[in-house]
Amino acid sequence: MTLYIWRHPKPMATDGCCIGQSDVAVDKRKLKRLAHRIERFVRRHQLPKVIWVSPLQRSLKVGQILAQRGFACHVAPELAEINFGQWDGQDWAQIAKQEIDDWCADFAHFAPDGGESLQQLFERVENWLNDMAAQNSGQKPVLAVGHAGWITAAKTLAAGQDVPKIAADWPASVAYGERQDLSFLF
Repeated sequence: MTLYIWRHPKPMATDGCCIGQSDVAVDKRKLKRLAHRIERFVRRHQLPKVIWVSPLQRSLKVGQILAQRGFACHVAPELAEINFGQWDGQDWAQIAKQEIDDWCADFAHFAPDGGESLQQLFERVENWLNDMAAQNSGQKPVLAVGHAGWITAAKTLAAGQDVPKIAADWPASVAYGERQDLSFLF
């Protein structure tokens, strides 16, 4: 199965913040620009006009714009960014140093209060990918708008690698609006 996934546009007023499932706003022009790029890509490659998005508005609104342009838009909660629990929406500087140290000491399995671990994120990503492959027998490409952590987990899985055990092994995030082309064998 091939997954074409774009990272959502840059949200407004989030610099220095821990943003996972916080529902933050994005400039409408940036949403429209990404929708236009996706639409051009689909037309150029003659792909089905079907897009999967997370319920978070920075992804969802791109799907809604595409729906107005004739796309079938499906909302999948499994596509949401990692849940940082009580950290979500806080300035990184305001999160207790000991909690950050605890996360780094058990990078794959630590979860902030009320949140999820990287291991749980990877399981959620893998389950969704398996469901997508089963729905269409892996024949049609899947198009989605997602989030940096989710996309990084999918890239790691596509490379046949495990959940990183230490923070230093977490790769750089995909840029806002950037597309990743991932292939999965199921």
